Amino acid sequence: MNYSGPVLLQDRGMTVYTARQCDCACAESSLHHAYPAIPSGGVLSASPNALAYRLPADHYVTANPLVGRPIVLNFSAFQLWQTFEHPLPVSAAFAQFPSQLQAAITNSVQQMLTWGLLKTEASPGFAPPKHESNTLIAWLHTTDRCNLRCDYCYSPHIHVDMSPETGRGAIDAVFRSALAHGYSRIKLKYAGGEPLLRLALVAALHRYADNLARRYGILLDGVILSNGTLLTPDAVALIRSLGLRLMISLDGLGSFHDRNRSYTAGRGSADDVTRAIDLALNTGLVPEISVTISGRNAEGLPMLVTWLNERNLPFSLNFYRDHDRSGSLTDLQMADDQMLAAMLAAFKAIEADLPNRSLLASLVDRANLSAPHAYPCAVGQDYLVIDPKGRVSKCQMQMDDAVTDITADDPLAQIRGAQTGIQNLSVDEKAECRQCEWRYWCAGGCPLATYRTKGCYNTSSSNCTIYKALYPEVLKLEGLRLLKYASPLQ
Repeated sequence: MNYSGPVLLQDRGMTVYTARQCDCACAESSLHHAYPAIPSGGVLSASPNALAYRLPADHYVTANPLVGRPIVLNFSAFQLWQTFEHPLPVSAAFAQFPSQLQAAITNSVQQMLTWGLLKTEASPGFAPPKHESNTLIAWLHTTDRCNLRCDYCYSPHIHVDMSPETGRGAIDAVFRSALAHGYSRIKLKYAGGEPLLRLALVAALHRYADNLARRYGILLDGVILSNGTLLTPDAVALIRSLGLRLMISLDGLGSFHDRNRSYTAGRGSADDVTRAIDLALNTGLVPEISVTISGRNAEGLPMLVTWLNERNLPFSLNFYRDHDRSGSLTDLQMADDQMLAAMLAAFKAIEADLPNRSLLASLVDRANLSAPHAYPCAVGQDYLVIDPKGRVSKCQMQMDDAVTDITADDPLAQIRGAQTGIQNLSVDEKAECRQCEWRYWCAGGCPLATYRTKGCYNTSSSNCTIYKALYPEVLKLEGLRLLKYASPLQ
């Protein structure tokens, strides 16, 4: 979207704002609808799917979850939208305004059609989103070794390293599947254990993948998922030279981080992680920060997001998920009211210093409010998880249940066809979700977490109450951010 001068309705000042494109955390929109034109002589009405929340100074953040991104209306634009609360002929609506304002009214109405706030008779609604991703995502666990012992880690730490031969075989397998299924982009996530223990291997594998990507005309993206403690200036220089991104886990400042993420000898890692983040920033590498929220660190969230915003760091807030290795640690879990209170306190801290980037895919667990999607993640469809031995699984949380290995002609086809293990259903297959107004932003939440708490996949998330309470607050935060930074639509 290109931004230009304001759209004004003279002294009534009608202005419509929209969000910039954001990077999707784990679910991509594939909803392709033709933006309808204003019908000549036809009828318009407000979309029944559209939501609106009031902001300061008589502005409103509005959104249609079937289209995705919110826009902000000032009071005059909001009044114009309300004009179509009941179906109204276009000519009757436009006749309410002086002729010199017709161009501004036309532009504003067209924007409301574009973003799904209005609908035509010929296009009464929007079809459910289809999953048609152009990106194949693959996790490469380069080692099982790690210098930390995080209490919620899913890795068994049996000290297995990926060999260079297995690494190249893994990348070959990823490209075979990408070519077989027509993907135009591959995202490689170099993980562990701690992948910085194998940085030389990561570098060699990414160079190998880059050569294949060039040969086959496929776009390549890569990110290292690290605890950050082993980051050095030389490592930063190498990561930058490879064009890799860096994601660092930080769960809080000081003891709030240390409660979950300590060294093998028991010493906390918070100071080393924050030093690594500052090192990366000072040497030109902006890391993405992953925050896991549990009962041990929720109280420190406001302080953490303030620290992150002061450094203009992109971050995501993710809920702790129990698994077989951490299920006995009951203090990691939180009641709904505790989680909600912690999240709202963090949102309040974010509001005090809003960043100049979209927050729609960052603030509520795996949810992405910037784009409609029917699946919560790419598991079972566009996703491969490869362990250090070359075994291929559906999800990193189920690496013990390998479906195939990297010698298969097309590992992705076997992952898609596997009837055992995690089942990633469309939100439309989840009975409790079908009528929810948020269903195409939430998509029902993590299927594995749902199964662990409810014993089935075709139902809503155990976090459903929290999600529904937080989504309006995320929209309001995004509306405030747009008021602060965005330019008016033209």
